[in-house]
Amino acid sequence: MASSAQIELWQAGKVASQAALATAPNGIRYGAWGETRLPGTDIELLVGAVPAALAPALERRAYFFVPLAIADTGEILIAPNYSVEWGDRAVCHRNAAWGATEAVFISTRLMEDRFGLAFEFFINVAHNFVDAAGVPASFAELVCSQAEAQVRGETSQDAWESRRRSLGAGLAMGSDAAPSGGNGKPKVDEQARNQFFEAAFSDALAIYMLSLAQDFDYHDLREREYPLLAAPALAERLRHVATLFPANTGYEFQILYRRKG
Repeated sequence: MASSAQIELWQAGKVASQAALATAPNGIRYGAWGETRLPGTDIELLVGAVPAALAPALERRAYFFVPLAIADTGEILIAPNYSVEWGDRAVCHRNAAWGATEAVFISTRLMEDRFGLAFEFFINVAHNFVDAAGVPASFAELVCSQAEAQVRGETSQDAWESRRRSLGAGLAMGSDAAPSGGNGKPKVDEQARNQFFEAAFSDALAIYMLSLAQDFDYHDLREREYPLLAAPALAERLRHVATLFPANTGYEFQILYRRKG
């Protein structure tokens, strides 16, 4: 294994200019550079899972799969190979402007498995879409109705915390202790509510794309700090996302429930 002293870091712009940039049939631009240890067919499968309906909002984006994007430097630097030292200083992704393009550099060598890499790519795509196009009103109405019905759990720490702030910790956790706005209804924090919509939609969109690219157990997404959203509520969100952004040809959306016995 090469040491950090043997690996020369590259500026992100130089990497972007030298990496072969391709456009997938769905309209998503992407490239790979360096010793990613990721077969080209795997990259094509991940990129191809992004529904074509998302592409117009991502026309200024390009996704680069690289070994390591280094975190603690003033400029955005990329390592062409892995070393323990650079791995300790790397982050999952870094964003950089490259001409008129917003480049997203994804560290393939930081991920322990294909599941982690796929979700890192899809959550970036989802957040980039929300930044450009916002949250569909119909999805916001759905998650708002679920929160008001006190459906337990959420899809990420960000979604959980913003939901708690938006409707009061009591209501978000399923109790009657939510603060009142003076008319008998829970007091709503509008900024937190919008953050909740954005986080919940980004999560649902990323999970939906992940399900198109590979089979996985929903509980693989569990984190310790918050309760995971009830499976039927997530299924409702994912089905709604699927109607908004149908799967591309060759990809299939399917939800399977395990039954006891």
